[in-house]
Amino acid sequence: MSVSYTPKTVLITGATGDFGKAFATRFADIGCNLIIHGRNADKVKSLCASLDVPTHPLVFDISNGDEMVDAMANIPDEFKPIDVLINNAGLALGRGKAYEADFDDWNTMIDVNVKALAHMTNLVLKGMAPEKKGHIINIGSVAGNWPYPGGHVYCATKAFVQQFSLALRADLYDTGIRVTNIEPGMVETQFSLVRFKGNQGEANAVYADTKPLKPEDIAESVFWAATLPPHVNINTLEIMPTAQAFSPLSVHRSNK
Repeated sequence: MSVSYTPKTVLITGATGDFGKAFATRFADIGCNLIIHGRNADKVKSLCASLDVPTHPLVFDISNGDEMVDAMANIPDEFKPIDVLINNAGLALGRGKAYEADFDDWNTMIDVNVKALAHMTNLVLKGMAPEKKGHIINIGSVAGNWPYPGGHVYCATKAFVQQFSLALRADLYDTGIRVTNIEPGMVETQFSLVRFKGNQGEANAVYADTKPLKPEDIAESVFWAATLPPHVNINTLEIMPTAQAFSPLSVHRSNK
């Protein structure tokens, strides 16, 4: 498929996960330089080796601000400037009611989905602004639009991503920098296995007897937004599988 614009360098956070691998593969198809982030050095090295394009590994815990700053400061000149940042690192933990939740899980979701995403965006924008070009692509979620039982803090973090993305657009309209929030619905990945802390049965039940999206579906949407002509900005793109829709409002009925 021909594209209207080819970014030279793409930075993907959380690149060793299912989404990240799909993104890396898709942009490698058109010869982009890739900066591959992950916290597991072996996984990062393996992914870099599998891609037939120039790659630079970034290995650090996304929630550790000092490690992030150090890693970003040491990106080689040949991988600068960064044309596209895909803020992909994120997670959900737990699905119980709010009063049953582990507060450490809430802190982790806020640290990764909110604070780390904002910090990485700030660092990359400092390089994009002088160039008067670039693209921030945030991986949000339909959970930022449509709350559900057990979503509590996860839904709130993705609502932050949505509003942060829109506010960035308002702030950056005169810089040539694009901002896009991609909002996937149900996608079959390791997401649910992480959410249920390794309980494969609970994770499998999420996708049972239906046809969810695949990581490649979301990768195609990210790729499309990133390779449109630079004067075109996709603000928000919400994507669900055909088998998924909005839930009805809940009503509690007393037995009395």
